[in-house]
Amino acid sequence: MIPTLDGVHHLKLPVTDLDRSAAWYADRLGYAIALEFRQHGRRTGVTMTHPRGGPDLGLVLNPDLARAAAGFDYFSIGVPDRTAITELAEDLTRRGEQHAGVHFATLGWILPGLHDPDGHEVRFYTTESHTALDPANPLVVDDAIASAQAAEQVWLSKR
Repeated sequence: MIPTLDGVHHLKLPVTDLDRSAAWYADRLGYAIALEFRQHGRRTGVTMTHPRGGPDLGLVLNPDLARAAAGFDYFSIGVPDRTAITELAEDLTRRGEQHAGVHFATLGWILPGLHDPDGHEVRFYTTESHTALDPANPLVVDDAIASAQAAEQVWLSKR
């Protein structure tokens, strides 16, 4: 039996400083705190919602785990299309945030290289795709960056 699933419920990250991280996600991406978790009178986590379709985001106070996980990209947040991801990259640049720019990727366009205050890589990937997948014939990607660069040249030649 294949279970019925319903998308991603929420994302969760360990952080060293709840206030700093919540403020960063609010300022840079528009998230707002909707739920607070407390233990023995001390705030230990928050769940943040996004007003324009982003997944709920949980931030949990766990400094040791946050430091150990710094630099890893746990997830990619969906962005509708190439125009929207380009606008996001431009806005982040205006805010002084370093990132790697928008790139043609395996299925759509990707904006990697943004890091939150704990060093977690926050990636964005378009839900619009330039490549169709067929589960009966899985796409094999050998060297994702080089493959995407080659596929982009083919895609551009057909435009």
